[in-house]
Amino acid sequence: MQAKVYSKDTIAARATPAGRGGVGIIRISGAKDSIIAIAQAILGTLPKPRYATHAIFLAANGAMLDEGLAIYFSAPHSFTGEDVLELQGHGGAVVLDVILQRVIGLGARLARPGEFSERAFLNGKIDLLQAEAIADLIDASSQQAARCALRSLQGEFSQLIAGLVERLIALRIQVEAWIDFPEEEIDPKTQKQQALDVEKILFNIKEIKKVAQQGVLLREGITVVIAGKPNAGKSSLLNRLTGQDTAIVTPIPGTTRDVLRAPLQIDDLPLHLLDTAGLQETTDIVEQEGIRRARKEIDTADHILCLVDAKAQVSRDPKIILQELGVVVPARVGVTIVFNKIDLSGELEKVCEQSGIANVYLSAKTGQGMGLLRTHLKESVGFKVVSESDGIFSARRRHLQALDEAEISVLKAQQHLQVSGALELIAEELRRAQRVLGEITGEFSSEDLLGRIFSEFCIGK
Repeated sequence: MQAKVYSKDTIAARATPAGRGGVGIIRISGAKDSIIAIAQAILGTLPKPRYATHAIFLAANGAMLDEGLAIYFSAPHSFTGEDVLELQGHGGAVVLDVILQRVIGLGARLARPGEFSERAFLNGKIDLLQAEAIADLIDASSQQAARCALRSLQGEFSQLIAGLVERLIALRIQVEAWIDFPEEEIDPKTQKQQALDVEKILFNIKEIKKVAQQGVLLREGITVVIAGKPNAGKSSLLNRLTGQDTAIVTPIPGTTRDVLRAPLQIDDLPLHLLDTAGLQETTDIVEQEGIRRARKEIDTADHILCLVDAKAQVSRDPKIILQELGVVVPARVGVTIVFNKIDLSGELEKVCEQSGIANVYLSAKTGQGMGLLRTHLKESVGFKVVSESDGIFSARRRHLQALDEAEISVLKAQQHLQVSGALELIAEELRRAQRVLGEITGEFSSEDLLGRIFSEFCIGK
């Protein structure tokens, strides 16, 4: 990318986490004259570009604040595309704050969360996918997630999107040429080739979506709500899955009154487990509030584990069980009926399906069947263990939504091509697909979108 230097004012922030550490870094980015002035005031000189230079950090009265290393990056050869100065001192909270306040006193201001990455994007150093990958790499909860984020940061996802956009542009050029020159006869061979091109674009979108879906799962995971009647064993299941006493377990019905949350990873798939209050009719005001919260979580979950006591439950029909619990499952939400306490009912551990709904038989108390549940949860969302050769990259839900919208537009273009041959409509759908794909990389982006994305970053990145 060519740098198109974007600069308003000079920003500064800690680039290392708060707390005690051997090294702490203050990062400063802005216009050359501002960086030179700050360097001369705090270091006595401007360091040689791209060389780590031993330096004494000076206060306004010339007293020593700290000593360490200073590195100067001249524009556009820096992360942000602007002139950047990094001051690497001792990692104590007090000394770093003193240095940062000194820098701010010299004309810089405290950077917003993600503002360094935002400037790198605006200055053409990285695209939006790569900017998001920086945050994903920092927040990665597993080695697989980190590898996927690194692939996106290196531009693998961006290259796939760029390839799609190039194919759309090539197709648009042909279609719009026919619109501009209607007197030219359309070669049937060209029409056939265009139909093949559209098919290839649709195939490529589907393939990218498959890979992106895995990236989304690795990054965001799924929210799993454990629901059921009191004393069905919901808290016991939560404790068994997490391997610790997260929830209080007693034989007294209604022990769980609020929503309990616990993180879990199954083969690097992040799960956000929620244990909820038992679903029943009650006059207890506190329990009623717990049930209200439980139903609210059910409505927003990615997957629901409806837990029943295998020994006490008469019907094995999932639809009847859901009706008895008063659970209405949203169309987009997966649901599994978990028959717990098979150690008491005498049934065998198994996974089966009835009325299109999966059933898992297990015992949260003994652990019998828990492996089947873990495998089922992975398979229910299409998750697979990622190897080095799979080429999975980090992705977000907004990317999947954009790919869905692009696919719909290309499908509409295909229909017009096959049925009416309306060139203007074909060109318009191809243009929409190109634009929505451009939103993924930031070629087309609103200030609101950028604000939402970069506000999720940590300060100093």
